[in-house]
Amino acid sequence: MIDLHERGVIPSTSARRLLRVLLVAVDTPSDDFPYDPAFGEPYNSREKHFSDQIGDDAGWLHAGRPRREAVRISLRLHVRSALVDLIEAAAELAEAIANVAGEHTTTWLPDQTYLQHAQPSTFGHYLTSFAYPVLRDAKRLVESLDWVNTSPGGAGCVNGSRLLDDRNRVADLLGFDGFIEHTRDAMWQVDGLVSVLSNASSLLTTQNKLAEDLEIWASNEFDYVTVADGFSRSSVLMPQKRNPYALSIIRGASGTLIGRLTGFLAVSKSPSARSDNLIYAYGEIPRAVELAITTTRLTTGVVRTLSVNADRMWAALESGFSQATDLAEFVMQTCGLDYRTSYQIVGIAVRDASRLGLRGIDLTVDRLETAAQQYAGISLGLEGHDLTEVLDPRHIVATRTLTGGAAPAVVAQMVKDCQAAAQQLVLDAQARRAAIENAETALLTAAAALIEGESTS
Repeated sequence: MIDLHERGVIPSTSARRLLRVLLVAVDTPSDDFPYDPAFGEPYNSREKHFSDQIGDDAGWLHAGRPRREAVRISLRLHVRSALVDLIEAAAELAEAIANVAGEHTTTWLPDQTYLQHAQPSTFGHYLTSFAYPVLRDAKRLVESLDWVNTSPGGAGCVNGSRLLDDRNRVADLLGFDGFIEHTRDAMWQVDGLVSVLSNASSLLTTQNKLAEDLEIWASNEFDYVTVADGFSRSSVLMPQKRNPYALSIIRGASGTLIGRLTGFLAVSKSPSARSDNLIYAYGEIPRAVELAITTTRLTTGVVRTLSVNADRMWAALESGFSQATDLAEFVMQTCGLDYRTSYQIVGIAVRDASRLGLRGIDLTVDRLETAAQQYAGISLGLEGHDLTEVLDPRHIVATRTLTGGAAPAVVAQMVKDCQAAAQQLVLDAQARRAAIENAETALLTAAAALIEGESTS
């Protein structure tokens, strides 16, 4: 409207009258706007309302622009703000994960695969493994935001508009970073919306993995963690039960978003220049992003208030055989055996010790010798060797000093890196939000100035 007025397409008097009713509409809550289905869907009903107030001047609203352009722009304006909120929420979740991980770099833990003890680690190392994918999801959402925050303005129906020779002004007025070059692409393609849903689904899938782990670890059988009261609820029937209910919400939200992504992909497989997919996008995309925002904030709350039972984790680690891999490598290097033979010898020693109710730290040179004789009829020649350090889970973790390893100092550095990356993402999101808000304020100011007859250049 402002652009076409500046180009002399819309007369000043008509532009002022139309802008007045538009500004009133902006300030009117949607529930209070006088929509009447007798005049068609909301867009036509709105035009009828404007015509009742200012007559034919309302018709200038369509100069060089179909309704789909206005709705496409509106969708992007809404989703870009929501994406900024989601990026900020994801960054805050990553920072919360890193902060808690930093408190537990020496909280010893039997890390697991398939719910079985794997190797000694720490809760800090385990938890940091979720900060990285959350940060990656946030960065992918930034890329989605870059696509969303481009203007389809001036695209017309498919081939552009003869009323414009430059689409930058519309993009600038609306606070977009630029415009979509190809006019048909601007009106009809939805790959960027698929990306929004996909990246939001990935973010919640990462949270789902953490939630599923925590739900298991909060059980009596593990008792590794306790979910805070504000994120749990008691059973009304069974006095002993305390259900980590927030984790169920996180898991359910992840499944819901996967369903919405799948559904949107299904409706997107239409011929080009059809509105099937976009009709659904107007509802599905905003709802999906909003669900991702609220779920991510919920997960952040769970992580920030999580209680960790370090003693229980250590007891589980000490009672098992998670040092078996290190012991097999020790046998391989000390005795000059191949790894498979060392593996088999240690495996026999572990099974025999387990049958007797012993632990990994109870393994001895004699037990290894017996296993070696049983498996290969050989002597390892380990007499006089002290296995204390080899079998100490804390010493094992301390040896993992390679990049990304579980050694406390390495985890501490990863924590700092994740915190810094998360904080930068928050600052970037806040800057994007400020730019959007400033552009919206400037647009309303320009409209008010035009109504008063002042220059908008």
